[in-house]
Formats: sequence, C-alpha cells, structure tokens
Amino acid sequence: MARDVVLKVENVWKYFGSVIALKDINLEVYRGELLVLLGPSGSGKSTLLRIIAGLEKPTKGHVYMDGEDITDLPPYRRDTSMVFQSLALFPNMTVYDNVAYGLKIRKIPKDEIDRRVDEILELVKIKELKDRKVTKLSGGQRQRVAIARSLVLHPKVLLLDEPLGALDLKLRKELHVELKRLHEEIGNTWIFVTHDQEEALTLADRIGIMNNGMLEQVGDKWDLYEKPATRFVAEFIGETNLITGKVKEIYEKYIVISWKNINIIAPRVSGVDRGSEVAVSIRPENISIGSKPITQREGTNIYKGEIVDEIFKGSYVTYYVRLKNGEVIRATVLSKDAEYDVEDQIYIYWDYDKGVTITD
Repeated sequence: MARDVVLKVENVWKYFGSVIALKDINLEVYRGELLVLLGPSGSGKSTLLRIIAGLEKPTKGHVYMDGEDITDLPPYRRDTSMVFQSLALFPNMTVYDNVAYGLKIRKIPKDEIDRRVDEILELVKIKELKDRKVTKLSGGQRQRVAIARSLVLHPKVLLLDEPLGALDLKLRKELHVELKRLHEEIGNTWIFVTHDQEEALTLADRIGIMNNGMLEQVGDKWDLYEKPATRFVAEFIGETNLITGKVKEIYEKYIVISWKNINIIAPRVSGVDRGSEVAVSIRPENISIGSKPITQREGTNIYKGEIVDEIFKGSYVTYYVRLKNGEVIRATVLSKDAEYDVEDQIYIYWDYDKGVTITD
C-alpha cells in the first residue's frame, strides 16, 4: 500500500556562486515519519532543510507540501517550524514567553495560548520551569524549550537542524529517548539533520544519506546497513570491509573477483561483465574465524591469515587479520568466543551471500 506523502522535494539544485551545494535532490517524506538526513559536514543536509523551511530558495527545482507548490512561499506561510542548533531562544524571556511567542504573533487567544503552552511543556517535561528565565536553565532544559517552542505551533512538518550538537554525549543519549517518545506521542512529521551515525540509527524511521550535495540513498536503517547502494553508504553506516577488484568469472548466482591475487566470491548483480571493476562490502560480524579450515563449500570464501591486532569492545572483539596478499580484513566475534591472540595463524570464512556487490 502506498504511503501518504506530506512533503516532496523534486529536482532541487542549489548554487552558492560557483559552488554546487545540492545536486538534483529528489525526496519524498511520509506523513508522521521521523526522517533523518545523515552525512558529514558540508554534505548539503542543512542547506536542504533550509530550502524546505523557506530560508533558502533553490536555484532549480520545486518543493511541494500536500501537493501544493511552496517553493516561492516565505517561511511564515509554510506549515513548518524549525529548531536550530543555536536554539535562538530569547534570553530576556521566561520559558513560558519563549514558547508562547509564536502563538502571540499569530494572535491566538490568551486562554488557548496558556492551554497549549502548558500542554507542550508537560510533554517535554519542563512544566515546572515555565516561569524561569532561559538563562537559568541547563543545556538540556534549553533544548527542550526550543523544541517546545516549535511543537506548540502544531506544524505539519518539524525541522530540526543538529539540535543536540552542542550537548555532551550522555545528555544527547538521554534526549534521544525523549525525542523518540515525543515524536510517537505527537505524531506529526519530523525531518532531523545530524552527522552522528548513532543518533540517526537511534531516532530514524528512515535515513537519507547525503554526500557532496547528493542524496546517495534513502531507506530504513536495516536496508542501508545490509544493502548499501554505494561505497560511501557502505563505509558511512557501521563498519565494513570494502574490497575493490575486477570481475574474473561470472556464474548463475555469484561472481569471482580478483583482489590483489586473491579470488573473492560475491553476489552476482546486473550490469557487470568480465573485467568490470566492482566493490564488495562485507561486515566484520559476517566473517567467521577458525583455527582450522572448514570443508570447502560452493560459494564460500576461505582464507588463511595472521591476527595482527585485536580491539576489545565490551561485548565483542574485532580481530585484524592479514591475508597472504598483505591486505587486512576485520572480523568481529562475541567476547565469549574471542579465543585468539595476536600472531595466531587462523582461517577466516564467509558465504558469498553475506557480502554486498556494489557497482557505484
């Protein structure tokens, strides 16, 4: 069943002088979802958010909300509200006055303002602070005020531009839980910008990966992790071994790739021929380790190597294994199964369908 699209970005480009900030962005945002735009600094994610908000105009392309072209509408005529990283709170005002400000501008009756402010402060769990000046609040409390000020307007789409970036890690993780709860309770659409991979994976219903002004892939977190469409996505989401080589043989279900004098068996994909250069992404947790070689099966990669390093990460251990071609592959095992040491000669193996073949 088709999902209800509340916001659509169509063929959007943005130039700043000779610099291309966005390149042909196409994106559909579903009603009620929490979509995270994830990417490194300078990838264009904040520029895209500002275009949706009406704070920037696209050089080319259009933005639609519920089918209406809002590309040329000013911010105050769009059913959006934005939370900035700087928060932009009024320091001389109380919590109540900050949250009520947008409602007063819209000339909402006083009794309704009081009701809506109390309601939203209750939701963000700072109702007892409503008469306090924002300069007297902690960073996390100020963050809640900024979010409440936007949510009290009942926007169709809430835009959040790295709102937790200035907070320490412990507080950010606490607020992740609160934000997820808020979104579920309120039920409107959120677009959340971040460069923090863990933040995106914690919050998102879907994630859009941005890089160099392009939207590389959009999908749920499992699709992005297990089926990355590009090399950048494979490396940016989680840890992976990215192996690049040329196609040597093609079979019904898999291909054989030559990788620095080692043959790698990987899933067959359309559009590859002998001699084509491809990449294979294989997650460390999909690689097994043994002290002896397993019985050879069709489509199984088996290699002898030496452990050159190990990193303990609490519940699991990552081994760095040097193969006979001099390249190092990472393999992750549960700590209870981590029975090997540096300099041990071991075997690593994985079935071909545990990898992902990438042609882009």
